[in-house]
Amino acid sequence: MIRSMQLLFVLAASGSLFASTASGVEAARRPNVLILMGDNWAWKHAGAYGDQVVQTPTFDRLARDGVLFRNAFCSVPSCAPARAVFLTGQAAHRLEGAANLWGDFPAKFTVFTDVLEAGGYRVGHSGKGWGPGNFEASGRTRNPAGSKYRDLAEFLTDQSGDVPFLYWHSSREPHAPWLEIPSVSDKLDSQTIEVPDVLPDHPYVRDDIRRYYGEVQQFDTDCAAMLALLRTKQLDKHTLVLMLADNGWQMPRGLAHVYDWGTRVPLAAYWPGHTKAGHVAEEFVSFEDFAPTFLELAGLSVPEFMTGRSIVPLLRGENDSARDHVFVERERHANVRAGDLTYPSRAIRTRDYLYIRNLEPDRWPAGDPIKHWAVGPYGDVDWSLTKDLLIAEDRPASLDRFYELGFGKRPGEELYDLRTDPDQARNVANDAQYRQTLADLRAQLQDWMQRTDDPRATGPTDVFDKAPYFGKSTDQQKPITPPALNQ
Repeated sequence: MIRSMQLLFVLAASGSLFASTASGVEAARRPNVLILMGDNWAWKHAGAYGDQVVQTPTFDRLARDGVLFRNAFCSVPSCAPARAVFLTGQAAHRLEGAANLWGDFPAKFTVFTDVLEAGGYRVGHSGKGWGPGNFEASGRTRNPAGSKYRDLAEFLTDQSGDVPFLYWHSSREPHAPWLEIPSVSDKLDSQTIEVPDVLPDHPYVRDDIRRYYGEVQQFDTDCAAMLALLRTKQLDKHTLVLMLADNGWQMPRGLAHVYDWGTRVPLAAYWPGHTKAGHVAEEFVSFEDFAPTFLELAGLSVPEFMTGRSIVPLLRGENDSARDHVFVERERHANVRAGDLTYPSRAIRTRDYLYIRNLEPDRWPAGDPIKHWAVGPYGDVDWSLTKDLLIAEDRPASLDRFYELGFGKRPGEELYDLRTDPDQARNVANDAQYRQTLADLRAQLQDWMQRTDDPRATGPTDVFDKAPYFGKSTDQQKPITPPALNQ
């Protein structure tokens, strides 16, 4: 049923047979959309969220003039599947090979870029767009993010003022390896950095975060230049600007893991004449919600097979009490387990709790301790000084707790009480006082899995393990020599 509905919608799109869903969006002046997406930038590393060290004036200005989202989640803590969810408006487990990193992207899945083009929009992107993966394997002739341009300036060269556009700038920053950026990271004081409870307060950790902050600041500066270009072209007053990240940072328990450090992302939106200045949205937003949002803004019908919901009301400053949770998940990140195996997890995040089901707890969540195919030992955690510190065989006993948090095997169920443990460092799933909470969240998660046709709930359960992996076998590279820091 789902596939037939998608096919019907694609046929409708090819003929521009759309029904307007106005909802207050004027069809005569459909807004442009500019998406500014950082690569592996974690919440809450922006001044608007209270970070006193990293300098993000562009993001902060968008938040001050528009809407700051405090509970935005990427659905999957992995680049390609998160971006596939962003493009399709569907839960990742419905997307076959696109639910994995370095997978394919079956052409039968509708993406908002194609629908917008058929509906009269110009669409383009720079940088990664969707990836890494192989979109040609399923018959697509271009990146699902749309036609590729060198940069926004090139895209706007032929832009007509009466044709709406959507442009997705997909930066490579602050993706690791985090390098020294002259006049940026060298001005940051590592001693003033806040270290999360899941990482040791060690000079190597602080130095990693300092260089990561430098790349966050560079991304913010690049975004400022694009917004200045919009103003020069006199396009700013009719453009919705979204500034966000694709997933969390590349530290242990971050990227590739369903904790907040992997799934919770910065998000600010400014839409002149529509957003309410200084509004802070506490509602939960998922990457599934963006495709429906863009279609509604364009005055186009949102197909029923999309599992997300438009956030246009939130952009206007309205409240939505029903948005009190999100679901996040993961399958294969890198190919780092014998047999090409994934590490399947499903989770529900509410205001007070994170509940996780690890469906194959006998597997290593961060990858096998020895290299299987790609990246290196514990390959679902990218290289950093912090990783080297924690997996060293001669590490001091004081670091064993942090090794277990980042690399050790995990139980079938995890529960974190965010009221007392915001960094999600202490699993209380076996604590008797949380028995009812555990049961309630377990039931909610199971209902979602069944309702959205998750193969892990309905079978077959090995579809993601068997999906092709298009990444090359690589040795882990260490491009930065550890600095001489005091132990």
